[in-house]
Amino acid sequence: MSTKPSNAAKTTVTRDVAKLDQEIGNVYETVALLGKRANQISVAIKEELSAKLEEFAVIGENLEEVYENREQIEVSKHYERMPKPGALAIQELMDGKLYYRRPEAAPKAPEQA
Repeated sequence: MSTKPSNAAKTTVTRDVAKLDQEIGNVYETVALLGKRANQISVAIKEELSAKLEEFAVIGENLEEVYENREQIEVSKHYERMPKPGALAIQELMDGKLYYRRPEAAPKAPEQA
C-alpha cells in the first residue's frame, strides 16, 4: 500500500447504499467485500509503517531511556492523518478499481472417477 494521495474521505461521510451495491447487486455482499478489502489495506499500511519505524529503532535501547525522534513522530503523524482503510476500500469500489469474484460462479472442473 503506497502513501500516494487519495481522494478518499478523511472524515465520516454518509453514503447512498443504492449506489454502493449497484455493481455487486447485494448490499450484504458489498459490505463483506468492503470489510475484507479494508482488512487487506490495513495490514499493508501497518507493514509499511512498521518498516519505516524500524529505520529509527535504536539498538540496545533501555526501558528507562526513551528518545523522542522527530522524524519518527512525523512519520507516525502522517499515517494517523491518512484516510481510514474502510474509506479507501469504498473509494476503490466507487472508482471501479476493486476486483472481486464469486467462487460459486466460477466454472467447475469436470470430476474424474
